[in-house]
Amino acid sequence: MAQAARTGPRPFKVTNRLVLAIALPMMIAYMTTPMIGIVNTAVIGQLGDPAILGGLAAGAVLFDLVFATFNFLRTGTTGLVAQAFGRGDAPEEQAVFWRALIVALSIGLVLAVGAPAVAWAGRLFMAAEPSVSNAMSTYVTIRLLAAPLSLSNYVILGYLLGRGQAGLGLALQLLINVTNIVLSISFGLWMGWGIAGVAWATVCAEALAAILGLCVLVARFRRLPPLAKGALRNVEALKVMFALNRDIMIRSFVLLGAFAIIARQGAQLGTLTLAANAVLMNFFLLAGYFLDGFAAAAEQLAGRSVGARNREAFDRAVRLTGIWGLSVAALVSLLFVWKGDMLINLMTTSHEVRDLAAAYLPWAAFTALTGVLAFQMDGIFLGATWSSDLRNMMLVSFGVFVAALWLLIPPLGNIGLWSALHLFLLMRGLTLALRLPRRTDITFSS
Repeated sequence: MAQAARTGPRPFKVTNRLVLAIALPMMIAYMTTPMIGIVNTAVIGQLGDPAILGGLAAGAVLFDLVFATFNFLRTGTTGLVAQAFGRGDAPEEQAVFWRALIVALSIGLVLAVGAPAVAWAGRLFMAAEPSVSNAMSTYVTIRLLAAPLSLSNYVILGYLLGRGQAGLGLALQLLINVTNIVLSISFGLWMGWGIAGVAWATVCAEALAAILGLCVLVARFRRLPPLAKGALRNVEALKVMFALNRDIMIRSFVLLGAFAIIARQGAQLGTLTLAANAVLMNFFLLAGYFLDGFAAAAEQLAGRSVGARNREAFDRAVRLTGIWGLSVAALVSLLFVWKGDMLINLMTTSHEVRDLAAAYLPWAAFTALTGVLAFQMDGIFLGATWSSDLRNMMLVSFGVFVAALWLLIPPLGNIGLWSALHLFLLMRGLTLALRLPRRTDITFSS
């Protein structure tokens, strides 16, 4: 019965409308995600204590370092589902989802049980002041309780994006983000729970979205032919999934390691610099989530094109997502330069933090332009499942980043730190772009 669901490749053409149909819903969804960080920073910022604000920033970085290591559960699922979708192989789309969900739940349970150990390791790594470390530990320990739910949501979103169903993905992401924002204000300020309330808000939001998302997909799968016996234990498919996930995990770990180093270097420059950079990193995150909408479109369309063996569609996806991404990056950078001081004032009441953040605002504002190619290339290579290149070029870029930190921070201080970040973003995009022509030729000529 499962064989009947395999319809074979369906012809399609990549158009501006198709790109925007994926990119805009996900842009809206991703745009609300950094709003969580902004609201959380604003909630804690109302307490007027830079140490607690620094603890929130350090905790968020540590949490991202742990969780984004497993972002392959979203990106790997998207690429594999998109390629199965391009081939017209509905049973494999469903099998990819269940395999990834089993992995997500297993990893999530380990993280939830090991939350105290992760928080302890984070204290050692950040080497911040005791008040900063205590706030960070509280935040991380509570948030990791939602690990099985958060990773399940990665898989659900990956499946939906792989099929190009950005509207449903938008709905679930908005549910997570809006719920998180409302509960952060309620728990953190109105109920007076502070940083613990901000963390519990995330746990509740992830739980609500995971339950609803699984209900929707299970209901959908019940209307499809059942999977063939042993489909989830397909050895070749499992080898492909684990090889892909291994490379993406290494790439993600190195990427988040770079951001953890940035936070740690900021801490070494003093609590005030750490707090100011925490505010400014929200500009980078906000720009990134704008660009992630077009990266998601690049990922789905590249994967679908590879699955359908459609070189023309692939080339057009690269061209259109690049044009749209660059246009959005330029607008975002200009908006940040123009109105960035208003956002800084919303995120903290500390005049010292405000003044220092405003001084470094241009460095944060232009991360959108230096990072746009990296975002687009990530999407293309993830969708095409060229994971070894993603891993290798990330390692090369990280090496350049570390060298830049070593050379630039002693003479330039915080300017050197931001300069190294810009160089890291540029290297990520350029190294992958140089690999693209050869990879494309090999894939579509085989």
